Amino acid sequence: MNNSQGSTPAKPAAPRAHKGYRSRRPRPKVKQPVPQNKPSVSVIPLGGVGEVGKNMTVIEYGDDIVVIDAGVKFPGEELLGIDLVIPDITYLVENVSKIRGIFLTHGHEDHIGALPFVLRQIQVPIYGTRLTLGLVKNKLTEHGLMRDAQLHEITADDIINVGSLELEFFRVNHSIPDGIGIAVRTPVGLIVHSGDFKLDQTPVDDKVLEFSKLARYGDEGVLLFICDSTNVERPGYTPSERTVGDTFRSVFAKTQSRIIIATFASNVHRIQQVINTAAEFNRKVAVVGRSMVTVVDVAQQLGYLTVPKGMLVETEEVDRLPDNQVTIITTGSQGEPMAALTRMATNNHRQIAIREGDTVIISATPIPGNEKLVARTIDNLFRIGADVVYKDVAMVHVSGHAAQQEIKLMLNLLRPKYAIPFHGEYRHQTTFSKLAQTMGIPADHIIRCNIGDRIEFNAEQGQITGSVEAGAVMVDGIGVGDVGNIVLRDRHHLAQDGVVIAVVTIDKENGTILAGPDLVSRGFVFVREAGDLLGEAKSKVREALTTRTAANTTEWSILKNLIRDTLNEYFYLKTKRRPIVLPIIMEI
Repeated sequence: MNNSQGSTPAKPAAPRAHKGYRSRRPRPKVKQPVPQNKPSVSVIPLGGVGEVGKNMTVIEYGDDIVVIDAGVKFPGEELLGIDLVIPDITYLVENVSKIRGIFLTHGHEDHIGALPFVLRQIQVPIYGTRLTLGLVKNKLTEHGLMRDAQLHEITADDIINVGSLELEFFRVNHSIPDGIGIAVRTPVGLIVHSGDFKLDQTPVDDKVLEFSKLARYGDEGVLLFICDSTNVERPGYTPSERTVGDTFRSVFAKTQSRIIIATFASNVHRIQQVINTAAEFNRKVAVVGRSMVTVVDVAQQLGYLTVPKGMLVETEEVDRLPDNQVTIITTGSQGEPMAALTRMATNNHRQIAIREGDTVIISATPIPGNEKLVARTIDNLFRIGADVVYKDVAMVHVSGHAAQQEIKLMLNLLRPKYAIPFHGEYRHQTTFSKLAQTMGIPADHIIRCNIGDRIEFNAEQGQITGSVEAGAVMVDGIGVGDVGNIVLRDRHHLAQDGVVIAVVTIDKENGTILAGPDLVSRGFVFVREAGDLLGEAKSKVREALTTRTAANTTEWSILKNLIRDTLNEYFYLKTKRRPIVLPIIMEI
């Protein structure tokens, strides 16, 4: 296939969304710009560098822009109440007429999850492989955006021409089928983006990474390699996905109880291995969890998941089957409070309850930040009497990302002039830099960049020449960008010290106190046990207000500040805590 999208007129930009909170990192000292009399290509990461998640990379040459991926990042504990974090796409909104398309490397949320929010602001073509687009369609349908979406299916054998850029794709192995890397030919040179990858010599679908294409790119000459660095700290090789299937087979062979397996919903190869093993041991399979059901349905429809006829059963049928014929595939491998396995472990699931003697396999490694949640779920399962198999006791999970020896092989095949590590935090960037130097790449040709940096390349040199507006936008419920620093600060304050509401009624004419002050405390002290504290606090407020109104001061703002200052001083003196104080004044 050889499509040309360069002449397709772009739709007008939608109104810009609220910019919201943006996290920014200190910028390195800007070097001298690349000489302007030579053609140059810019690479601008809008996410995915110095962090894991929120992947989005811009490649720009002249009047042509291609975007690789549009992902989300899941919030850490410090982002109280935030559901998702997405890239700030101000630069794309401002340059929408140049965008020739968003090209997706695979269907994980940290690569496609921001699309519903991006497409509300800019209408541009989306390119992806069959499974990736299948997952995107579900996501856009859920958000009511499918009707206007411009989706184009690609394969690893396709070449796409968009304006002055040519994009070629190559198959990679990852923890989801249909993953690709992208080679972008520009007038300046070849840029290779690895996508998320590992080198699995025995993949479940028998489709190995396309080494021949990588060798050809190396012979052609690679200007820049943008490389997945998630596992760069791990020596050796990442084990094959098939090793997990061997563990499943071992557990199934010795187990007569029900088997419940929790894994990532997107790991279709893992799900296929569960189904294959269940078929081998004459077990039925029930699928539990909204995202798991969605992925299984899509993967079956598109032919990425093969399920023997009659094997899948509804959740309601599980209790009618003998225990040694039951396998349940579920979400909740990360201990998420509302996920299916977590609710099963607390006897809070509507249909499935963990019973003594059940075997539970947690086929995943905790994402950084989720360790406590996973440990709590495992502990709850043991309390019930389940036999729990997890990463510390068996090979029940392998990563989808390349370890050091695989990254070295990629560098040897491509022999790039420059390299940028992505999909990793700063420590990953540093380790990648050291590793790449051992492969002969000069230190000043390994670019450790920040989100928003413009890295400019011509035929002779490449360096950071400036930055664009970029950062993070918070999604909270249906609000996008309406939670910023002040709201997050207040949430932290409320979580740490609570709130006290002070209500007082005054005479409109002379400011005399007619009722109150009454104090309502939430998250600060237990009223029944702190009666003396709050009683004395009321007296302090009444005394301060009486003194002020005696001086004929009835301005609300002054009285509110007086109440706030009085209570803040008193509560800190007595408790060494500073609750948020909300004064409410009513006039009669």
